[in-house]
Amino acid sequence: MVLNVINPFYEKLAKVAVNYSLQIKKGDRVFITGPTLAKELFQAMYVEVIKIGGFPLLNPQIEGIQELYYKYASEEQLEYIDDIQFSVLKEFDHYIILFGNYNTRKLSLVDPKKLAKSQGSTRQRELIKILEERMSNKELGYLIIPFICNALAQESDMDLFSYSKFVSKALFLDKEDPVKDWLKFERKQEEIIKYLSRVDIIQVIGEDTDLKLSVKERIWENDCGHKNLPAGEVATSPVEDSVEGKIRFTYPGIYQGREIENIYFEFKDGKVIKATASKGEDLLKEILKIENADILGEFAVATNYGITKFTKNMLFDEKIGGTIHCALGLGFKEWGSKNESAIHWDILKDMKIVGSQILADGEMIYEEGQWKI
Repeated sequence: MVLNVINPFYEKLAKVAVNYSLQIKKGDRVFITGPTLAKELFQAMYVEVIKIGGFPLLNPQIEGIQELYYKYASEEQLEYIDDIQFSVLKEFDHYIILFGNYNTRKLSLVDPKKLAKSQGSTRQRELIKILEERMSNKELGYLIIPFICNALAQESDMDLFSYSKFVSKALFLDKEDPVKDWLKFERKQEEIIKYLSRVDIIQVIGEDTDLKLSVKERIWENDCGHKNLPAGEVATSPVEDSVEGKIRFTYPGIYQGREIENIYFEFKDGKVIKATASKGEDLLKEILKIENADILGEFAVATNYGITKFTKNMLFDEKIGGTIHCALGLGFKEWGSKNESAIHWDILKDMKIVGSQILADGEMIYEEGQWKI
């Protein structure tokens, strides 16, 4: 027997996503994709879109498909993307990804060259370009939202109940009126962005780190829940040829479910000239072969202090208050970036460590995980 009852947790999350994050309107076409295990979140999102008067199209993905793809696909198939996927990004008003997993290590045995070939294909670059252009022009609402599942809880070293509480706090769903709190969060970050918008040079100082980059005339993004839930960062794209110096990332980089540990980069004239890792260096080298993946497409400071634990899930981790992250590859045109790439890969650094600082035009604005402005 199927009960006509929506899970109240996901109902609350869906209301935030539909009414605050995307502000879906009557008549909007809404594409919703994610793993089949996210059934309750699919149902909640479907109902909220219907209530608004939108037209939802669901695309649940069957377990095991990715593994089979990389196991049996030819080189031609690795580079193929069907025209239907292009049509969805070109024609729909909103694109929603429900983020969940039944096995976070499902691609661990895949040849790094196959992963790089698929991610770096011409068709993939074309698809990313359409997505980026429509988002930049405010023609496409794009949102990633989490589904609570055992695999992600296990990856976070938590039981499912503790993980559920962690997710609820990160999303402000532990508040009586989450939308009110997200609006307050949005206004607070806007003040930080007003300051950063007047800055030319950012310098990051920390453990094995002294990195300078120009953000002159670049736009800062107020990540406050309109593209990702949870949210919590201020971000921009550095001037492409301006990045100089070195940086060591203190958290593992997670790429297609695979961990690359103790990543260290040196930059000159905006490009990576040296890259090492204590684990997964072979995959790191393959990633850097992807066109323009050796250029930083993003620099961001995380601001969600409700997220305090590294979970190996960048949807949460890149928002951990007291950290920064940089992304290799694609920079967003709406921020002023000119860097086009088939990937946008975030890597995280803890800035709560003693001696860690961010300077803006020579003035210290951030120290050991806290803003000083």
